[in-house]
Amino acid sequence: MSNSEISIRFFLQLTVILASCRLVGLLVRRMGQPQVVGEMIAGVLLGPSLLGLLFPHWQHKLFPTGPSMTMIYVAAQVGLVLYMFLVGLEFDAGLIRHRVSSAVSISLSGIFAPLVLGALTALLLVHQGGTFFAEGVRSWQAMLFMGAAIAITAFPMLARIIFERRLTGTSLGTLALAAGATDDAISWCLLAVVLAVFKQDMLIAFLAIGGGIVYAVAVLTMGKRLLSRLGTKAEREGGVSPQILGLVLMLLMLAGWFTDYVGIYAVFGAFILGAAMPRGLFAERVRHALEPLVTNFLLPLFFVFSGLNTQIGLVNSPSRWGVALLVLVVSVMGKGVACWFAARLNGEPQREALALGSLMNARGLMELILLNIGLQAGLITPTLFTILVFMAIATTLMATPLFEYVYGRFRPQPTPMTTAPGDAATSLAQAPGGR
Repeated sequence: MSNSEISIRFFLQLTVILASCRLVGLLVRRMGQPQVVGEMIAGVLLGPSLLGLLFPHWQHKLFPTGPSMTMIYVAAQVGLVLYMFLVGLEFDAGLIRHRVSSAVSISLSGIFAPLVLGALTALLLVHQGGTFFAEGVRSWQAMLFMGAAIAITAFPMLARIIFERRLTGTSLGTLALAAGATDDAISWCLLAVVLAVFKQDMLIAFLAIGGGIVYAVAVLTMGKRLLSRLGTKAEREGGVSPQILGLVLMLLMLAGWFTDYVGIYAVFGAFILGAAMPRGLFAERVRHALEPLVTNFLLPLFFVFSGLNTQIGLVNSPSRWGVALLVLVVSVMGKGVACWFAARLNGEPQREALALGSLMNARGLMELILLNIGLQAGLITPTLFTILVFMAIATTLMATPLFEYVYGRFRPQPTPMTTAPGDAATSLAQAPGGR
């Protein structure tokens, strides 16, 4: 296939992807769900689960394995890096300092319970002849992976709901941000260990954890002081020049390369760099320049790419649907219920504890990132990938209605606010929820 033919197909793929995400997103918004739910569902519908089932010839012609799919993957990765940078750009680390004890307790509950329940679930699945985990995966590797997959939180989604509902600086907002950030960091460390042992190279784990710590410390200390000059320059000039924006993008790509190279993945390098950036006018102008393109164009590509790997037809027996239901129940118990219980033990009011559990239970974007890594590394099969995508969609669907029922409806309605990145497409700023 010539470069011209690849280009023609790629542009057609982008058209179909963006149109599908907008259409499905419009439908789910009418049901009170965030845009991310529509994008996750649109990805599944464009894959073998629906389009491939009804029109296999056209689905194969539109999304064949080859160079154009590689282009979609690369563009999706760039979108993820830019998006997580925007999330970090508005993350207020000061909120965490005031609720350390409760945050640590809830975070540990949100890790320990999923690890135990995930490990028990993995033990039931790992010896099923390569049905769920790839051949050669050891029991304890499967247990750690499943624990990490259940423990993951849609951290940017928490930021979005907290921003939209004016919970910034409140007990609930602080606890959710702190616990979500901690849980995700631990989950990614677990994944690094599993990949290292699976590839029979412990250097991978040491490099990921050690390199990640060095990077975070360097960027959040010396790097933050150097970057503060960009904020001063922006205030003096009344904006961010194209040259400064270009420098920021260059630093972001460098951060993505380094953290990808050491094994903690580019999304976390982007988030940490965003958290180190100056606030005020600088952050506002950078966000204004990048946000529309990222959330409306690049990020939906990742959801569709994940959907193309999701094959509902693989869950084709009562026993496999039973496994899917078991994974969903275990996920809700291990995350939502465990975090609610820990919050109550720490003296949090019942309503706030329930709200915290509903927020922590959502998986969203971060789950899909982890699952794609597991699938590409050969840890899990497409069958388990599909089951876990189903769980991610279900828990994301549950988050907003549950939060509104137990907490949101008792608060005064917020006045309209300007958009800011969280874990939802910012074109849907009026809807709570996120990625």
